[in-house]
Amino acid sequence: MVPGAPGLSVSVLVTGAAGFIGSHVVDSLLARGEEVVGLDNYDDFYDPALKVSNLVAARDQQRFREVRGDVRDRELLAALPDGIDTVVHLAARAGVRPSIERPALYADVNEVGTARLLELVRERGIPVFVFASSSSVYGNNEKVPFSEEDPVERPISPYAASKRAGELLCHAFHHLSGTSVVCLRFFTVYGPRQRPDLAIHKFARLMAAGRPIPVYGDGTSERDYTYVDDVLQGVRGALAWARENRHVYEIVNLGESRTISLSGMIDVLAGELGVTPVLERLPAQPGDVQRTWADVSKATRLFGYRPSTGFREGVRHFLEWFARAGTGAGGNPPG
Repeated sequence: MVPGAPGLSVSVLVTGAAGFIGSHVVDSLLARGEEVVGLDNYDDFYDPALKVSNLVAARDQQRFREVRGDVRDRELLAALPDGIDTVVHLAARAGVRPSIERPALYADVNEVGTARLLELVRERGIPVFVFASSSSVYGNNEKVPFSEEDPVERPISPYAASKRAGELLCHAFHHLSGTSVVCLRFFTVYGPRQRPDLAIHKFARLMAAGRPIPVYGDGTSERDYTYVDDVLQGVRGALAWARENRHVYEIVNLGESRTISLSGMIDVLAGELGVTPVLERLPAQPGDVQRTWADVSKATRLFGYRPSTGFREGVRHFLEWFARAGTGAGGNPPG
């Protein structure tokens, strides 16, 4: 049983529940009347206090219970409550550049952790598994926009490789157990609670402090920035579809299907903050892709997915949260 929650009937297990996307998923599921167990290990990739704050609202609800621990821990997973009929697996070691420095850790957390959860799913006969993959699996795909049918066998970072490995593990376990699996390839998600190491949050913090922002490359790299509310629409759609269509396996893009350059992102962010950015020009980084751009036609066809948040609107929502959170949104800018 979940500690402190004897007899709780649970429908959804969310891993990585205290993270940026995970905490939003938890809040969204609770708002829809689901009962949720949130699992997180509160690692030190960034300040664990920020993750604690992400679940403040959820902890006030009777239908939410929190478990602290690692997805690689077999005993912890075995002790989770009965009654779970859905797993949303968001826990992962994140970040392309850090994965180059610690590839074995990324393989261990992201691949072994996913395999452990899939073992739990098979042992308990859990019918639905949603896996958080990444647009990074496409590497430097020259064809745009990126389609789920495109070849993805040449990742350019250990992080990307670990996410592709997760997709393959999901397919193997789906084949063996019949579990319905949806692998969602997220495209550069941003919004309130965004991780402090990610560009929009990091740049906002530095700009607000009047400090230089690091610009890797010539500013022409492009990202399909996806506002978190649109991602939540896709996650809810994936859950509903997988629950209605048993014994299925699909890989699905979740993006805005629009791109903005690094220079363009900086201009929008600086304009909304009312500052003139100071740029520190640096070489392009190994493992960084030149462009991401999602073809979301499959998500629209399967889930009715229709992203609707323009980039400037999404940045304004992020900055409203950033202003309220203050230094609690990531502390002082790094030295």
